[in-house]
Amino acid sequence: MLVLFEAKPLVTIMTTLLNKHTGVTPQALAGIAHMPTQSLSILMDDDFAQGLTDSNFMRIAVLLAQKSYDEGGCPIGAVIVNNSTQQIVGKGHNTLTQEDHPYNHGETSAMRDAGRIDFSQTTLYTSLSPCVVCATLLYMRGFSRVVVGDITNASGTEALLQEKGVQVDILEDQLGIALYARFRTEKPEQDLEDWRGLSAVQKHYTK
Repeated sequence: MLVLFEAKPLVTIMTTLLNKHTGVTPQALAGIAHMPTQSLSILMDDDFAQGLTDSNFMRIAVLLAQKSYDEGGCPIGAVIVNNSTQQIVGKGHNTLTQEDHPYNHGETSAMRDAGRIDFSQTTLYTSLSPCVVCATLLYMRGFSRVVVGDITNASGTEALLQEKGVQVDILEDQLGIALYARFRTEKPEQDLEDWRGLSAVQKHYTK
């Protein structure tokens, strides 16, 4: 006798490592910082993302700055977050020396990572006050809010952003402040180049 069985689809429910039952630990934030943005959905779910705070996102930006420092670069990182979902849509760090790239700062790196999206629905977290070029790009692309993690080592463009209608919040991260201060002491020429170009370095050190 032939017995037929009805085939039932096999449903696999995958639980992300970071979810509503997971605490926001330094290890969790480090994992988010180092995982490619496109893969973050397999690391954390919506519930975990909704529980992240401004301080958490800023710390991720600082961890990206640390990544750049460890690579021999300028320690500046940035994270772009969707205002509604709290999901990270872009992140990056300065690659002046790593990629021999004269203007790929933390902010522009994060924007490249995010791609062609509506930035008016996002917040950008940057570990250091943006330079004039980055600040101009931020308001030209319509960011609604920018959170700055360090105005101790650099400042000045916050007023420019506010004049253009961008909400600017200062949320200094002491780890990021100490990291950039150490870098500036260790590599003053690289710091100057990142802000003002090689011509400024040559003028300053050939006086």
